[in-house]
Amino acid sequence: MAAFSSLGEKLNHVFSKLTKRGKLTELEIKQAMREIRIALLEADVNIKVAKDFINSVSEKAVGQDILKSLNPTQQVIKIVNEELIALMGGQNQKLEVAPKPPTVIMMCGLQGAGKTTLSGKLALLLKKQGKKPLLVACDVYRPAAIKQLMVVGEKAGVQVFEKGQGDPIKIAKEGIDYANKFGLDTVIIDTAGRLEIDDNLMTELENINSAVSPTEILLVVDSMTGQVAVNVAEGFSSRLPITGVVLTKLDGDTRGGACLSVKAVTGKPIKFCGVGEKLTDIEPFYPDRMANRILGMGDVLTLIEKAQEAIKEEDAKKLEKKLRENNFDLNDYLEQIEMLKKMGGASAVMSMMPGMGKLKVKDGDVDEQEIYRMKAIIQSMTQKERRNPQIINYSRKMRIAKGSGTSLQQINALLKQYEQIKVIIKQMKNNKGRLPFKF
Repeated sequence: MAAFSSLGEKLNHVFSKLTKRGKLTELEIKQAMREIRIALLEADVNIKVAKDFINSVSEKAVGQDILKSLNPTQQVIKIVNEELIALMGGQNQKLEVAPKPPTVIMMCGLQGAGKTTLSGKLALLLKKQGKKPLLVACDVYRPAAIKQLMVVGEKAGVQVFEKGQGDPIKIAKEGIDYANKFGLDTVIIDTAGRLEIDDNLMTELENINSAVSPTEILLVVDSMTGQVAVNVAEGFSSRLPITGVVLTKLDGDTRGGACLSVKAVTGKPIKFCGVGEKLTDIEPFYPDRMANRILGMGDVLTLIEKAQEAIKEEDAKKLEKKLRENNFDLNDYLEQIEMLKKMGGASAVMSMMPGMGKLKVKDGDVDEQEIYRMKAIIQSMTQKERRNPQIINYSRKMRIAKGSGTSLQQINALLKQYEQIKVIIKQMKNNKGRLPFKF
């Protein structure tokens, strides 16, 4: 995950130096803790949170059982992993469900955090889980916000209740009445935001809260703003009974400090994270899985869930047979590129595989136009070449390039990507019993 690539690299650099030393002294562990503290601060982690984290790890890591163990570095990594999990909340916090429908979820946050889009993502996620959500447009000060919610709702296949630029409190109550009337079991209220926290905003949110008594109040914050996001969370939670935080843009070029600090500073759990621009790019937040990603241990459980969504059972059986017979060719490669796109792209998949996060594949290299070009290239090959790409030499490449209207470089790029995909699939094959189908 982009948010933690730099931090993960720095932590693994510290651990690699410890591994080379074999047995560890208390002094060596303290030096490593200083380096980890610097890495956390550079990742924009709250200074008090970083200090408390290092103190907690150090206290456990300098014990005699650790120093005298056969593999003290692995013990230290285990402690760091456990403390990261605890720092981010310990375990996944699910949405509360109202004892009597509808469950009301009030979304709040500053302008630009991605609140409206996130409301649509959450509605789609709940719809896939069998819920019947309704989006309610209570951001009445920006006409564009109402229109945006309607567009998002249409894409998600979810109804949107709106009354234009009226009274947001009245609209929220009428939206819940509408849900009751038409048997919709979940109401997601998209409230107004501001460029900064002010009394008018907070008073309005407090009034909506009093009027509809939401089951959940989720605060949407932009993870790319780092410590500002934590300060925003602190400000909102001082006026509203926030039940959880949603971090957006975790796929962006952010240092991850908000993700590691928000629970410790506010006491509010992170419940979801936005990991892309598509409506499907939302994930429940699992502290243990995130800690594993940070430390380069992969995230096989999330990979399994994404695979279950992307791969049909009959396609899985077909792929299983081909892999068993070692018969994965370039035609199959095209099908798997489509599957990887549904799972978030090749680099996203590899980042969730233990030990494969360092391999670099640009998701942008695999777009619709690129797939069209790949098809043209593969269709210009003979059946023998498609089944045995290793026989494609320079003269064959020149013939294929001419037949497909592409260049030699593009032929080489396709063959290189094909080999990378084979590496991914081999890793899946070796990971027996962990995918929704068996190899």
